[in-house]
Amino acid sequence: MRHANVDQPGSRGYLYYRHTLPVRILHWINLVALTILLMSGLQIFNAHPRLYWAGKSSYAGVPPVLEIGATQSDAAGMVGFTRVLGHEFVTTGVLGVSNDRTGQPSVRGFPWWATIPDNRWLSMARSWHFFFAWVLLVNGLVYVAHSAESRHLARDLAPDGNDWRSIGRSIRDHLRLRHPTGEASKRYNVLQKLAYLAIIFVILPLIILMGVAMSPWMNSVLPGWVDVLGGRQAARTLHFVAAWLLVAFGLIHVFEVIVSGLWNHLRSMITGRYRIRTEERHEQDV
Repeated sequence: MRHANVDQPGSRGYLYYRHTLPVRILHWINLVALTILLMSGLQIFNAHPRLYWAGKSSYAGVPPVLEIGATQSDAAGMVGFTRVLGHEFVTTGVLGVSNDRTGQPSVRGFPWWATIPDNRWLSMARSWHFFFAWVLLVNGLVYVAHSAESRHLARDLAPDGNDWRSIGRSIRDHLRLRHPTGEASKRYNVLQKLAYLAIIFVILPLIILMGVAMSPWMNSVLPGWVDVLGGRQAARTLHFVAAWLLVAFGLIHVFEVIVSGLWNHLRSMITGRYRIRTEERHEQDV
């Protein structure tokens, strides 16, 4: 049951109970877990800042599809580079070579401020990563179970015929930074629904599956299944790519929250109540 608290006549709208307490708790746990997973994952990546699309490594003659490193230059000293599919870019100051806490140039993949821990401590990074991977998995399963039981998935996220017919308009509105107001702002638009479903049922499961594929233990339990994916190195690459797709979603999500009403969205995810802006007085919405 959802309801609205009606404000006094002449106000700018009323507060609508948008997010239940379990959804809000699960959302913030996800945010913390994903942030620590990303930063600890970058530290793990720094131990070997190369990705391959093969079951073998470059030592067997397979060139990396992504490499972050540094070269010595007589004129500029150490120069950071990022090489993608054979195309090299100078990334000194951010990737390959960046300043450490003391302000001195340091050769490392991602800079210290983007990793957990901030120093070269691989075993600790793995401990953080594995622990919060379990937090994310359990939290995700609880979210799916709660959403199915409360009909959140079917009611709020499943696109209907009107949604499919409105894709073009929704794309144009997003490009023009036009966002629904009034009663329409209660519902997710089709692009939001598709994005959330893709994250929940495609990107996150892919990240988890590829993380499992990198485990020698799992490969010994079920021999051969990792080879279907192209090997452990290919799984590592897919894990990395899926993680950055998740980051891209997060950046777009934050941008949309800001341009469509930062405080209103924050309040709804903290207190559950979202302000519907309208001049009309509304009765209780059940």
